[in-house]
Amino acid sequence: MILVVGASGTLGRVLVAGLLDRGEQVRALTRDPSRISAPGAEVVVADFRETAAVERAMTGCDVVVLAAHGFVGPRGISPETIDRAANIAAIERAEAAGVRHIVLLSAYGAGPSHPMSLHRAKFAAERSLKASALKASGLTWTIIRPTPFLETWAGVIGAHIEDRHQALVLGRGVNPIDFVRVEAVADAIVDAIGEHPHRNSERDVTGRQIRTFEGLAMDAVAASPTPAGIRHIPLGMLRLLAVAARPFSPAFARRAQAAVIMNTTDMTAAHDSPSPVLH
Repeated sequence: MILVVGASGTLGRVLVAGLLDRGEQVRALTRDPSRISAPGAEVVVADFRETAAVERAMTGCDVVVLAAHGFVGPRGISPETIDRAANIAAIERAEAAGVRHIVLLSAYGAGPSHPMSLHRAKFAAERSLKASALKASGLTWTIIRPTPFLETWAGVIGAHIEDRHQALVLGRGVNPIDFVRVEAVADAIVDAIGEHPHRNSERDVTGRQIRTFEGLAMDAVAASPTPAGIRHIPLGMLRLLAVAARPFSPAFARRAQAAVIMNTTDMTAAHDSPSPVLH
């Protein structure tokens, strides 16, 4: 049995469907079962922050995929509560539940001093996973580090095409970014669930195609059934929102901060054979 935590998310839904197609037994943990349409999966409704409920969900599972994230969501949901604390709590309870292999979804470039709290929290979970595996006989692990999801940011940029007839570019939108499709990440996780050489290893998953926010906006406008334009949010405004929005909308503030970073830092990834598609 494979437990997928975060089964109703953008990645989780694709992953659950792919595992079921392979004939795997899947247990899907989610706070919102209405977002899952996966006949054949055993759905467990629980909050990932409820450690006892998560341990019960893990019991009887050989493999656990920790694919939840706290980048966006209602109050109480954050990288600290989900990507760090809840992941670490689940990892610490995994051996007692009989889990033999954990696949942790991290982020490309995760590290203790990364400017994004999501990446710092992911790195803390990575360290916990490696430490727990050293202490637990028979527990193996795989860490998957994808670049930003193409579907997520295309959705952000094209969110108001229908109602406002505008694609929204965050910042100048010309910085090259290595996006990855969700299907590629799901495939990497499926591979990690198999046998060696994916056990006790870290894997970067990159898109191998370089895009820009401006290019994603152009795609959204071209695909719109009605005339639409492109509007930019200046970088200075994003910086202001990343601070000013924290007290009342921390998720929005995190997204603004992410957009600033994605406009101003190197967002490309190392490839053996890059295939740039930049516009």
